[in-house]
Amino acid sequence: MTLPNLITIARLLLVPLVVVAINSGQWGVAFVVFAAAGVSDAVDGFLARRLNMRSELGAYLDALADKALLVAIYISLSVTGVLPGWVAILVVSRDLMIVSAIILSWLLDKPVEIKPLVVSKLNTAAQIAFAGLVLAANAFAIKLGMAETVGLAVVAILTLVSCGAYLTPWLRHMAT
Repeated sequence: MTLPNLITIARLLLVPLVVVAINSGQWGVAFVVFAAAGVSDAVDGFLARRLNMRSELGAYLDALADKALLVAIYISLSVTGVLPGWVAILVVSRDLMIVSAIILSWLLDKPVEIKPLVVSKLNTAAQIAFAGLVLAANAFAIKLGMAETVGLAVVAILTLVSCGAYLTPWLRHMAT
């Protein structure tokens, strides 16, 4: 167990805390926990590279921690009525479709290698930025106005494009 992996596990443990904070309307706490998770993500990656502690386990844990945090935040923000339900459904459905496709390909003995795509990284960045913006707006009583509409549109478009970018080659792979 390396230091970067321990930091990533600590980030996973922050997920329930941010959910409780959102669901109880403690926006300042939710924003601080979200920011701490973001800092820990940068720190664990930096340490893994700098100290040559990269590992396959670390890569999986990091992706799991990122997805768990984003999915939990989008669901919580939707359940509390801060964001429309469709955006949470879209964010969660994309990840479920990709994971389901990978599992199905393994079960059918046609494993497919999934590599991170540029559009996927842009999608994750947009989802993180928008979640942080919404949490900050609630924590500091800022009206987002048009920024919320634009943020929702960017997240929706990138999520759909990213989903298609993964599923299209997967469908071709499975058809062969």
